[in-house]
Amino acid sequence: MPHRDEYPPWVGLVYIFNLIVGTGALTLPAAFAGAGWLFSMFLLMFLAFVSFVTVTFVIESMACANATIQWRRIQSHKIDESEVPVDTDSENDNTTEETAILRVNRRHRYYSINSKVELGEIAALYLNKCGHMLFFVSLCVYLFGDLAIYTAASGKTLVDLSCKNSNDTENFTVKCWDSYDLTKMDVYRMFVALFALLVGPFTYFNVQKTKYLQFFTISIRWVAFLVMVTLASVRLIKYGQEGYPGLVNLREVPALAGSSVYSFMCHHSLPALMAPISNKQNIMRKVSFDFFLICSFYLLLCMTGSFAFEHLDVLYSLNFIHTEASSFVMKAIGFFLAAFPLFPMSTSFPIIAITLQSNLKNFILDQTVDRRRNFFVNRLLFPTLAVVPPVLVALCTHNLKRLVEITGTYAGVVVQYVVPAILVLYARRRCVKDFGSSSHSYASPFKHVSWFLFVIVWSVICIIFVTVDFILNGV
Repeated sequence: MPHRDEYPPWVGLVYIFNLIVGTGALTLPAAFAGAGWLFSMFLLMFLAFVSFVTVTFVIESMACANATIQWRRIQSHKIDESEVPVDTDSENDNTTEETAILRVNRRHRYYSINSKVELGEIAALYLNKCGHMLFFVSLCVYLFGDLAIYTAASGKTLVDLSCKNSNDTENFTVKCWDSYDLTKMDVYRMFVALFALLVGPFTYFNVQKTKYLQFFTISIRWVAFLVMVTLASVRLIKYGQEGYPGLVNLREVPALAGSSVYSFMCHHSLPALMAPISNKQNIMRKVSFDFFLICSFYLLLCMTGSFAFEHLDVLYSLNFIHTEASSFVMKAIGFFLAAFPLFPMSTSFPIIAITLQSNLKNFILDQTVDRRRNFFVNRLLFPTLAVVPPVLVALCTHNLKRLVEITGTYAGVVVQYVVPAILVLYARRRCVKDFGSSSHSYASPFKHVSWFLFVIVWSVICIIFVTVDFILNGV
């Protein structure tokens, strides 16, 4: 059924911006400078473009899935063809010669993204059982790992901010405070539990219910990035250039490619974010603007940081704590920037958990059963399955490097590149078989099969880059 709770397009773009620009953006400047500023600048723009291509694949797959579902309901006589709701957004699109011809066959109106169809459900529609299973495992590994990383990173951030003995960030056996018999591991676990209690309940509601949290955190995010860019620019003006990154350093390219996997990831949550948008006319153009804005942010952040600081911390915000300024204002700004990663993690956690529970439902539950009848299963069991296991993992380990290794390498590349390309390929084939054409207002502009091959080849290259990075660093 279409969503009753809707929001305007700009709210949906805010959600997408919030989901993409997270803690991964803070790891980019160090990798950017290491790989050479000139090469990294072009590579970052290239990555933004490839990610946008696969986002359009996801949008097209969502529209095809809606059409297929409506057509199957008609074929099974559950609804009459006249009962299919008209996609007003599609009808309002600019008419071209191609769309004018399509309007003769009214089946073009089946294509819509008014109903949320998760990637797992799309995979079940178009892939065989083995393909669906492989997709489900990759997506769940990524989403579970993502939630565990966010939870553990939040706990570690709070430990670093609150514990007096925080010079060695990886030694959690020392006391947090000299006057209390609590180790950093004890305090870390308390903060993980606190994070789960404060942020976890949002998972039990629709993504629309997180709207005010989203607005608050994107405000914090804009302030934080603007402060970092401003301070780095002021530092350049005041002290001159202190960082001297090379033009190209191919040895560090694998590290940049690996850290960039997270930098443009939003594909797994697009169905939940885009279905409630009230007006989807020219949605591709609106999303492209979002990607342009995000890429501009990344470039500005990386360029100012690469030349302003002689040495860049892996987490860029920590550079502003290490400055020599000792005034209360600068200390407050440094504390704010150090705490900043907590905000994007708190915002993204509910969205990713909602996406995970929706895919779990689509994979486990019988699609013919009305899920609304069982409140316990629908509103309690699956949200709990999405939240509790990642929290338990975070309680057991604070090793973010290992969690990122498992989550962000192969699963991340599969979810961001491989899955959208394969889904749109099979969705187009099915729609051509059912409707005689796969052309519609939500079709990706990257229609040729060469774009599919391009994405697959790039996925293989990314996996090689990340594997080489692990080997070189002894992981």
